[in-house]
Amino acid sequence: MLSLFPSSLHFGDEFCSRAFDKPLAKLLLGHANDTRTSITSYGGSWTRFVSQRLDVLSDDLDEHSRCFFWDLGYITYALFLQSNITGPPLAWDVAEQLQPLVYNDPVKLSDSRRAIIQDLGVDGEAVYQLIPNVELFALAKIILNHDRVIGQSAFSTLARIQVNFLHQRLLNENSATLQKRIYNDLDAVKLDKTDLLKPFLIFQATIHTHHGFDRRAREDLESAAKLTGFQFVLTGRLGKRTKYQDRDLSQLVVLAKSNTDSQRTNERGPVEAIKQNAPQPQNLDLNDETLLESISFTEEEHSFLNQSDESLPPSLASLDPSNQPALSPLDSIILLSYASSIIKAAPVDGLTREGTLPYATRVLQDGSSNWQIYSHALLVRSRIECYKSRTVERSVLQLQALVDQIITEITPSGSSTQPPKNEIVTSFLPRSKPSESASVSERLLYINELVPPTRWELEAELASRWVSLGGLRTALEIYERLQMWAEVALCWAASNREEKSIEILKRQLYESSFENGLNTTKIQESLHISQSADFEGKERDPLPPDAPRLFCILGDLKQSVAHYERAWEISSKRYARAQRSLGKHYFAAKELRKADEAYSKALKINALDHGTWFVVGCVRLQLEDWVGAVEAFSRALQIEERDAESWSNMAAALMRLPPELDVRSSSSERNSEKMVLDDDDDDADGTHKQKVDPQRHVREAFVALKRATALKRDSYRLWQNLLHVGVKLVPPPYTDIVVAQSRVIELLGSSEGEKCVDSEALEGLIAHLVITERTGVEFNGRRGFENMLTELVIGKVEPLITSSRRLWQVSAKLHLYLQQPRAALAAYEKAWRVTVNRREWEEGDRVVWEEVLEATVELIDAYENLGEREEEREGDREGERQLVAKDWRFKARSAIRGIVGRGKEVWSESEGIERLEDRLNELRR
Repeated sequence: MLSLFPSSLHFGDEFCSRAFDKPLAKLLLGHANDTRTSITSYGGSWTRFVSQRLDVLSDDLDEHSRCFFWDLGYITYALFLQSNITGPPLAWDVAEQLQPLVYNDPVKLSDSRRAIIQDLGVDGEAVYQLIPNVELFALAKIILNHDRVIGQSAFSTLARIQVNFLHQRLLNENSATLQKRIYNDLDAVKLDKTDLLKPFLIFQATIHTHHGFDRRAREDLESAAKLTGFQFVLTGRLGKRTKYQDRDLSQLVVLAKSNTDSQRTNERGPVEAIKQNAPQPQNLDLNDETLLESISFTEEEHSFLNQSDESLPPSLASLDPSNQPALSPLDSIILLSYASSIIKAAPVDGLTREGTLPYATRVLQDGSSNWQIYSHALLVRSRIECYKSRTVERSVLQLQALVDQIITEITPSGSSTQPPKNEIVTSFLPRSKPSESASVSERLLYINELVPPTRWELEAELASRWVSLGGLRTALEIYERLQMWAEVALCWAASNREEKSIEILKRQLYESSFENGLNTTKIQESLHISQSADFEGKERDPLPPDAPRLFCILGDLKQSVAHYERAWEISSKRYARAQRSLGKHYFAAKELRKADEAYSKALKINALDHGTWFVVGCVRLQLEDWVGAVEAFSRALQIEERDAESWSNMAAALMRLPPELDVRSSSSERNSEKMVLDDDDDDADGTHKQKVDPQRHVREAFVALKRATALKRDSYRLWQNLLHVGVKLVPPPYTDIVVAQSRVIELLGSSEGEKCVDSEALEGLIAHLVITERTGVEFNGRRGFENMLTELVIGKVEPLITSSRRLWQVSAKLHLYLQQPRAALAAYEKAWRVTVNRREWEEGDRVVWEEVLEATVELIDAYENLGEREEEREGDREGERQLVAKDWRFKARSAIRGIVGRGKEVWSESEGIERLEDRLNELRR
């Protein structure tokens, strides 16, 4: 199986370094000049210098020269990955080869690298300021993004995607400019070879996951699996997870099998043969007093749970979960990528973590034949296990082992983080053995599909893990060594030391009287400055590359609008976070117009930010800009269609729109965009104005709420909203109303009782049932609707009723419809009792007194109409019928006498007493 990494680059960095000795490379980098390159000058910017020389050299390129430059660009890309992600260290000095004009001057070399870091910033987002061998990536970026050099072939476009995606990953946050460029190239890539299509789909899925498109990522991974017949499923098998477990329980497991032996090979031969001697990083044991190292599955054939043999492919149903066959490397990557996409979609959900761990476990138990894949599987497992108390220790130690593995094997060149030559790099855990390492080609073979983190990202993740465990000092030591001052400041702020955090940020952004012309760079890199320094002077020149981010953090801590505006200004109005922070500040201050304006500016920079569109919609709801709110939530749903809150909020905006207003034609921008909800009532050509449906937007709102409840079934508010909107439609969607009311009762019945029941909606449902029967009108699903309504009222509503006369009346009407007079009379009796039990009518409350009179008259009428009816009782012989209430007259008189006796003291002069006495006399006849 091929990878996306060219096999010509599998010879190691010594082979690659010889490419820089070629005449064209010498001309490009300034080692030599000819008539074409002599017109270029260095000017202090290495990036501009190389770009200009490449422009003149590419004016008249033959095919051989063009291929050389493509190879050179990809070689530098590979060397950068080797020196910052995989190791081992490069055997030659990068600066000597790539920056010959300033190599012998340390100050100029340092300034040149700082300028390269500055040039790599995009949309106000900065890369890590101490990237080792940053010249390698800058050169790869220049060459592989040069149209005249790389051409328009699929492989050239793929190389450009790879280097631009790496650039995106190096930034603090995603850049909208790079994202647009990457996805445009993805759309242009057309691969004919099946062997390349599978790794490309995996790589594309990784890009989707990084940008938050998790559903699209999983679709690509499933397509990649189907392409070569790779089968996998998350299922259950009986087994034991703890040492003291006395019976087998359902355990999650991933059953996976590659297609055939011929497909489960790579460039070096069969997977099983390679696996036996493949080097692997250290896999730490759990060493827990309760949990087993791995699940002990039962060996019986009937150990499947919740899945029958028919529901699984035969090739998977026969697998032993404890001894599954080896997977091909790409199939292992599919499992790891699938787990990563799920984790990113719901990182804090406990059930999600439990469901993703088996994917990493399957790869680790398989003992992947590739060193980098196995390392990545350890990293994925570490990320999943960090939330559980019994596995968090191994999670941290495993991450520490991976960090040590990288630190000890990568000796960065040209970075202040490089240890002195006479200092031995130490590690927290024992140094890895030669058997736990691998060759350069082994490490780089699947680097594009895996996309592992860089060395400093891995260390920063370790520091973040220590922060979550309360190891603040350890985390600070890591951040300070990496000179990640923004993270240092956030770390202090999280520990309620905001004054310390502000001081650290000011050190990076402002000068102080203490400096007196000293080297500002060295001062910025040190925390050991006199505490008396005020750092209230002028801004540093130049500002650090991540100054926009630092100003925003400072603005968050000081609640200062000026700092957000300064971040926006120094980023040339491209740093979207500055405007998002301004919008958040104004929103909290109830300055909604300013908040809307700020968020809109942020969206002009990054129109694919789902969260910002959602907040804009919320702001416009409060501004009562209903059209703008619908537009904002529609855009949010175009990005993330499964956001239930966006569907719900859009429904709220639609409910307030005038029916004559067409949302799509309210602005020129909306005319060019497709709305999420379709409206079939609009006239397509606009030549004939149709009659406006007064409920057009109500119907759209109902559709939106149905989608919201489907996505978020446990939100009672969404179901209540669906119920309330449904009853406003003409005709109402009766079945949907029944479902909504049933779901509300399921969610709130135990806590709120009868208060969660919409009696008006129930009355309408029963009235619909009665009227259609009387008029002979039939409708589809009548019998099913009748059964649903009966189950709702009798099975769910009646057990909740405690004091609502109206709900007992609803119950009585349904029983009458069902030809159940005895149950109907019992419901009327209960309706009367809950009314009489209210003490206010005996204390002079006329409203309650009138209700008592009404309930009593209603009960007397029910006795008269239902008491003498005949009905079969349960247990009686077939055909034997009995009266509903033989003593209905006695009960009716008793009810009247009770009310008259209790009410005479207060209501003796009222007409109600006379009415009751008249009815009593009638019953005596």
